[in-house]
Amino acid sequence: MHSETDDVRLDPPRAGRVDAVDRKLLGLLLEDATLSYAELGRLVHLSAPAVHERVKKLRRAGAIRRTTVELDGTLLGRPLLSFVEVETSGWGKTPDMLALRADPRVEEMHSVTGEACVLLKVRCTDTRDLEDLLHRIYAIEGVKGTRSTVALQTFLERGPQP
Repeated sequence: MHSETDDVRLDPPRAGRVDAVDRKLLGLLLEDATLSYAELGRLVHLSAPAVHERVKKLRRAGAIRRTTVELDGTLLGRPLLSFVEVETSGWGKTPDMLALRADPRVEEMHSVTGEACVLLKVRCTDTRDLEDLLHRIYAIEGVKGTRSTVALQTFLERGPQP
């Protein structure tokens, strides 16, 4: 493998490690990650220590990758949600391209098939901010072009469901 792209795709946990109780716990945590182990236990009919052990195992297995909060882009001054396809010559996942992960406007970065090599989900303050980000992308060696789609309204935005 290429050292500059080794961390792009981590192997997901194998299917079958998550049972029905684990799925219920994951669903509850997805709704409210601040629930105590005691409250979770009450909802899934287990003791708090049993829930704690299950959550630890789910973290170790990679089913729970992190605990976070969902922020509102509009209230934080970044109302412009866009998806940017980046077409490159060659592989495209260079250190300069991967450095975009440090830009707070970039929420997601995916390696994709098709004409584009990379798909970005970005949130910007306005069209000038998006233009600035596109300028930064075009400055990356090997970038041939971009195609941007601006979201007018979001009806559903979520991660994997248990």
